[in-house]
Amino acid sequence: MSNPVKIDFVSDVACPWCAIGLAALERAMANVGGDLQVELHFQPFELNPDMGPQGESIAEHLGRKYGMSAEQLAQNGEALRQRGEALGVRIDLQKRDHIYNTFDAHRLLHWAGGLGEAPQHALKRALLQAYHGEGRNVSDRETLVAITGEAGLDVVEARRVLETDAFAAQVREREHFYQQHGIRAVPSVIFNDRHLVQGGQPVEVFEQALRQLAGLNG
Repeated sequence: MSNPVKIDFVSDVACPWCAIGLAALERAMANVGGDLQVELHFQPFELNPDMGPQGESIAEHLGRKYGMSAEQLAQNGEALRQRGEALGVRIDLQKRDHIYNTFDAHRLLHWAGGLGEAPQHALKRALLQAYHGEGRNVSDRETLVAITGEAGLDVVEARRVLETDAFAAQVREREHFYQQHGIRAVPSVIFNDRHLVQGGQPVEVFEQALRQLAGLNG
């Protein structure tokens, strides 16, 4: 029997490298196989916590925030698309042309986490696909309710969460916790509360970490 491995996947729905990193982690978990015991929890991080409800053009936002030219944006976008494609993640650069506030999405993910690991994982994957693959507005509450239903979760309860301030304090607390512990970029994948792997790493990096922590090497 392997040692259990706890994973906190700190990320934002609006982060394309988070979608790539999650897909790489999932593939690594599959490669390690049935002896692996994992607890996977998704933790909130907002790349743009002050983003207004109307969102902003990605080109304008990244150009202002990082000083990226149109050519650099195109090159970066193509690299993302190719990395995603290799892992079965669709990143549609034409549809994904706007960036949105993601706080309500994180509130829903916190709610889903209370239902169990599988519901939260399903909702996380649905949100990433809806935004990066389909360009849907993940700050719009009706869109979020629809995505929740597509993930197999209770849309009535999801709407109740969104129409109140449910889990707002909990999400803020978690965000503050990780900021206080030095998390400034995502994805940040924390194994057993001690070991940090950052960025959209290759499958092999996650697989090696899992094997070592689970005691499955050799």
